[in-house]
Amino acid sequence: MAERWEPVEVQVRDGPLDGARVDSWRPEGAGAVVVFEGIVRSEEDGRPIEGLEYEAYEPMAGRQMERICRELIDRYGLIAMRVAHSRGLVPVGACSFRLWVASAHRKEALQAMDAFIDMLKQDVPIWKRAVRVG
Repeated sequence: MAERWEPVEVQVRDGPLDGARVDSWRPEGAGAVVVFEGIVRSEEDGRPIEGLEYEAYEPMAGRQMERICRELIDRYGLIAMRVAHSRGLVPVGACSFRLWVASAHRKEALQAMDAFIDMLKQDVPIWKRAVRVG
């Protein structure tokens, strides 16, 4: 059953993101809910790593992500967006970023997801550093 959700929810959290999934997120009117998860790979620039260390300039990072969400909701006529990003050490295999997009239709949700990730990398003060093995 659909519930009333805030149109934008942004979180910057310490460490890897937990296993929360989209199963319980069904904003009213959504015909599509798409989710993207960024998982830490075992290599960076062809060299093995133990994980990624994320640093965020807060609260600006949260405000910028919220601004991007609101801009994309308006641009694509979305219902809601949620984003969670890690801060601190995230080991290989763990989730460091998760984005949910709810829309009446799949096309708009997928376009907004792609646009958000591009804007995040360009506009949001979050940096990563590879923690090398050894």
